[in-house]
Amino acid sequence: MALSMETQLQSIFEDVVKTEMIEEAFAGMFMDTPEDERTKLISCLGAFRQYWGTLPQESHDQCVQWIVRFTHSQHSPKRISFLYDCLAMAVETSLLPPRMVCVALISSDSLEWERSQLWALTFKLIRKIIGGVDYKGVRDLLKAVLDKIQSIPTTVSSAVVQQLLVAREVVEYILDRNACLLPAYFAITEIRKLYPEGQLSHWLLGSLISDFVDSFRPTSRINSICGRCSLLPVVNNSGAICNSWKLDPNTLRFPLRGMLPYDKDLFEPQTGLLRYVLEQPYSREMVCNMLGLNKQTLNIAQHKQRCPVLEEQLVDLVVYAMERSETEEHFDADVGGTSQLLWQHLSSQLIFFVLFQFASFPHMVLSLHQKLAGRGLIKGRDHLMWVLLQFISGSIQKNALADFLPVMKLFDLLYPEKECIPVPDINKPQSTHSFAMTCIWIHLNRKAQNDNSKLQIPIPHSLKLHHEFLQQSLRNKSLGMLDYKIALLCNAYSTNSECFTLPMGVLVETIYGNGSMRINLPGTNCTASGSVSPLPMNLLDSLTVHAKMSLIHSIATRVIKLAHAKSSIALAPALVETYSRLLVYMEIESLGIKGFISQLLPNVFKSHAWGILHTLLEMFSYRMHHIQPHYRVQLLSHLHSLAAVPQTNQNQLHLCVESTALRLITALGSSEVQPQFTRFLNDPKTVLSAESEELNRALILTLARATHITDFFTGSDSIQGTWCKDILQTIMTFTPHNWASHTLSCFPAPLQAFFKQNNVPQESRFNLKKNVEEEYRKWKSMSNENDIITHFSLQGSPPLFLCLLWKMLLETDHINQIGFRVLERIGARALVAHVRTFADFLVYEFSTSAGGQQLNKCIEILNDMVWKYNIVTLDRLILCLAMRSHEGNEAQVCYFIIQLLLLKPNDFRNRVNDFVKENAPEHWLQNDWHSKHMSYHKKYPEKLYFEGLADQVNPPMQHTSQYLPIYFGNVCLRFLPVFDIVIHRFLELIPVSKSLETLLDHLGGLYKFHDRPVTYLYNTLHYYERHLRERTSLKRKLVHAIMSSLKDNRTPGWCLSETYIKFGMSAREDNVWIPDDTYYCKLIGRLVDTMAGKSPGPFPNCDWRFNEFPNPAAHALHVTCVELMALTVPGKDVGNALLNVVLRSQPLVPRENITAWMNAIGLVITALPEPYWIVLHDRIVSVMGSPTLTTETAWAGCPFALLDFTACHQSYSEMNCSYVLALAHAVWHHSSIGQLSLIPKFLSETLKPVVQTEFQLLYVYHLVGPFLQRFQQERTRCMLEIGVAFYEMLQAVDQHSQHLHFMDPICDFLYHIKYMYTGDSVKEQVEKIIMTLRPAMKLRLRFITHSSKIETSSAAPPSSSSSSSTTTTSSASAQPPTSSISVSSPSSTQHTPMSVG
Repeated sequence: MALSMETQLQSIFEDVVKTEMIEEAFAGMFMDTPEDERTKLISCLGAFRQYWGTLPQESHDQCVQWIVRFTHSQHSPKRISFLYDCLAMAVETSLLPPRMVCVALISSDSLEWERSQLWALTFKLIRKIIGGVDYKGVRDLLKAVLDKIQSIPTTVSSAVVQQLLVAREVVEYILDRNACLLPAYFAITEIRKLYPEGQLSHWLLGSLISDFVDSFRPTSRINSICGRCSLLPVVNNSGAICNSWKLDPNTLRFPLRGMLPYDKDLFEPQTGLLRYVLEQPYSREMVCNMLGLNKQTLNIAQHKQRCPVLEEQLVDLVVYAMERSETEEHFDADVGGTSQLLWQHLSSQLIFFVLFQFASFPHMVLSLHQKLAGRGLIKGRDHLMWVLLQFISGSIQKNALADFLPVMKLFDLLYPEKECIPVPDINKPQSTHSFAMTCIWIHLNRKAQNDNSKLQIPIPHSLKLHHEFLQQSLRNKSLGMLDYKIALLCNAYSTNSECFTLPMGVLVETIYGNGSMRINLPGTNCTASGSVSPLPMNLLDSLTVHAKMSLIHSIATRVIKLAHAKSSIALAPALVETYSRLLVYMEIESLGIKGFISQLLPNVFKSHAWGILHTLLEMFSYRMHHIQPHYRVQLLSHLHSLAAVPQTNQNQLHLCVESTALRLITALGSSEVQPQFTRFLNDPKTVLSAESEELNRALILTLARATHITDFFTGSDSIQGTWCKDILQTIMTFTPHNWASHTLSCFPAPLQAFFKQNNVPQESRFNLKKNVEEEYRKWKSMSNENDIITHFSLQGSPPLFLCLLWKMLLETDHINQIGFRVLERIGARALVAHVRTFADFLVYEFSTSAGGQQLNKCIEILNDMVWKYNIVTLDRLILCLAMRSHEGNEAQVCYFIIQLLLLKPNDFRNRVNDFVKENAPEHWLQNDWHSKHMSYHKKYPEKLYFEGLADQVNPPMQHTSQYLPIYFGNVCLRFLPVFDIVIHRFLELIPVSKSLETLLDHLGGLYKFHDRPVTYLYNTLHYYERHLRERTSLKRKLVHAIMSSLKDNRTPGWCLSETYIKFGMSAREDNVWIPDDTYYCKLIGRLVDTMAGKSPGPFPNCDWRFNEFPNPAAHALHVTCVELMALTVPGKDVGNALLNVVLRSQPLVPRENITAWMNAIGLVITALPEPYWIVLHDRIVSVMGSPTLTTETAWAGCPFALLDFTACHQSYSEMNCSYVLALAHAVWHHSSIGQLSLIPKFLSETLKPVVQTEFQLLYVYHLVGPFLQRFQQERTRCMLEIGVAFYEMLQAVDQHSQHLHFMDPICDFLYHIKYMYTGDSVKEQVEKIIMTLRPAMKLRLRFITHSSKIETSSAAPPSSSSSSSTTTTSSASAQPPTSSISVSSPSSTQHTPMSVG
């Protein structure tokens, strides 16, 4: 077939170009008349048309390629020209498709710039027929033409330039926006691929390309966040984990969408951002999230994710720490200076990233050497060696010696001394750092000996004294705990087992207690090993990670061994406290908290060592800090499964399991709830309680608070399709319940709707009373003791026994022995249901009591049940009461009972006062906690097994219960999470406000021991903002009570500002303090300084490991928000005042640092409730109505220059509209997706009606454009709504404006949205709008509607309708199609998604 095709084509075309002998002899003298030429053309085409008709479709390409090859093999320009005329005519008469011809021409190997005439003729022909090619074909041709032009060398003879320039004309025509052969967006994509940022285009193209690229700068600006490179997050364990902060792990650049010419600073590596995050304590999760580093893949060898950019930043951070040490005065670790905290944090970061192989140790050490060489920074050298020693001692056994030798180069640089360095004072913890270099040498030497390596290094002369001191100390067998000698030996010999056992043995012995000594613990029959003083934090800090790992491993192994042995002697208090201290070290996480949750707990549980289990739960409740949320939720699911095991059905353990679970649930951070619970969507049962209504209610309250604070439900009215749905439904199957209307009214709307739909019928008070009377009659009438016990303790019988005990006490003032036996038989787990009905019964009893004497009698009996008979513990009873769902008057009675229980008798008040007076919350600094704990329990013993009742019955019963060891807990600490809930319930019911103030007066001091007092205040003020708006004195009371409980344990200035303490705390109702601008500026300035790492900072230094917040910025942000919400000023006024900090001219706000202030305002305002940040919308509306944007003549220049905040600010020419734009960007950049989801409604309802001018339209595009990427990733529905709103606004502007000056940037932006975000998802709505626009606009947007070329103004060039109107793009990967043509082979116009770098 191929042969016959060639021969047939040859016969057609050779016939036409054949010449007579005489023509060849007199070449160039003969000339055909135009008529002859035309006749020849027509006959040739006629013959070809006939042949073409017989050809099968698949041979068409081959045929056209043959014609081009044949043409290019001719040498006579005349013949070529004639054949090209044939091709042109074939295209014009629609015989050949123009795209096929163009592709064949440009792909021809013979088309070379050296054949300048052929080059010129070919591009003339392409220029002539390209108008008929569909837009994707044009895109492919543009790429091919640019590639061809690239082949022209930089120097050519000037004689041929004229002919070569024809190619440029083709490019010019393709890029001509009025010709509109393809979306300019396609063209920019191809151009930027060929000529990336900073690369010049080919000389032949002159300024054509750069001008075209410049025309896209406005579109790039519309898609850029103002001052993005200066915006910084607050590193919270979970707060900043969103897509806004992601960086490319290879280049550290922002992941920008589309091949647009963004501003230069956006293409720079964002080292400042990464460095800032790395500097923050507890930031490693965020670093991994920003760079997409995944710890899970590390077990697989090929997934070693070494991240050189991260490595470099860690090195720079070490150099920075060296500089800080050089300049810091009083440089002494014992003072805990800023640089000391920095070094501590650095070693933790380094170990983590090097351990997970994101950074390479030898590379880092060499890089450090290079950066420190010649700097003369030696004050911090011991600290640096200490940091390196941490890693070396822990990993030298598993890695090659050569990996660690670069450290010796660093030694030569930093220790230039010729004489021996003297031995430091080993009574100071600092001494362990001074010895670090010697310890490194000992480890290296040990490794060299073990490997029989040739690389042994003699001890450097300067370290001789240190080395001798260590050797000598080793020989001394009796090591004391008074100095740091033990730490030094552990650090030096942790890889040498013969030498290591001695010092480690001494440490372990100190905390285990020697065999014989025993001490008592609270409760009956409970003894423990005798050691009570834990290892001090200073000592633990002085041990290397390797030594700490050995210690924690030794402790964990011992605990498991004792658990297996079912030892009756409890763990030594010193051991328990030391173990909890070791768990704060992030760098030993795998043996620390991870081992605790996934190995120790399950092992202890398997061994049924309930005493040890109780101990571990107590540690978790009272001694743990900064535990990652997934471990906490994992423990919660362990606890729920534990609760179902028969052996845990004993009073003390059951109480402990429930208390720990309650703490875990209420302590979940608002931004932790969704990510943690979505992990359990397939099986929500594991994180819910099958029987405890109180725990499930606590979870729902936490869910309501979290979704309110993160604005999760903003803009939606149902929980359908969200992660909460299964959780709520499962709870309702496990523990069906209702909520009181005053509690429900605080829930986010979708949760309210859910509970209104799933209403549970409640037992009437009349029925309850009747059932109690009925059961009481039975109790009195039955005579057989066993029958009574069986009847009342039977599983499934109505849980009314506590109501009966109450009636017995009311009528006879005593309970007999059978009552005690029934209580024992019911068991701890079933008793909870009895407490629940008892709580309801009490409310009905008190509601109907006659008051006076009878009321006093009721109160007395109730208190006796708690304190005299120990039938129910105070914290459980109050939790049940606080969680019931009474309405109106009954709710008030319920809260009245709570208040009476807490305050009427002195029992609880005395316990609280004594506990607060005698103890301090800084457990990590104490070594006498145990003695204080014991003396408190001696004064106020815990009685958890009805001991009071056992003593009162006749005859008294023996106390046989074996108490589990209690190391930390007591009724006051157990009550704290319940108190949190009580305060919230009281806040919801307005009539009980005064009672709440009384409770806070008497019991507020307990907040001194709260784990997270500021977070609790923040959550409370945020969640109840609507309820507290008018109740300013209550708000102030709450803040005052909690803050003043901490005043003795915190440095002044740690939280509230001086101004607030002076004017805000003591304000009177008749004289409200309204803060001025200066106050707000100072408050925001405090956060700005904290984030900039100013030294000394605005807040006192502290050990972040034991702080409520993980780092200074998180602390600063929360205390600022608490103070702002505590003001007596309405939210919208505070919001406006915050915006004014930068929108008005403020003397306290430095111009050069303006974006840092905007960043701080963005952080604060988005962390406040909606009334505070929604005022930004009003500012935007007022800018939209300002003359700058409504009258196009008012501002003669270009709106893009007007809205370029950075450039305007630097040239002092900024205007209000650009300030508002930059501030809105800072606010929205920090917003949660819930807050952002109000934007579509704001656009369509508020802005759309006012947009009439082009300036207004561009302003809206600038405002919202940069956030489409987040909408696409996190809430696609909003992105599509915004996409449509943009077109509707364009339609309004099109109708209102006579001229549109910025059609091209507007269209470029709309194409960007289509190809990067929406694809064809909004095509239907958009097409209708485009059809109503003016012709020039319609022409430019015709590729969005895929319609054939719309009849447009006469300026439009001729073009056949494109056949690609069926192409679609899925919204998921709406990318601009890449060219699919390669110069050598043509191919189809398949729409392939482009990968965006």
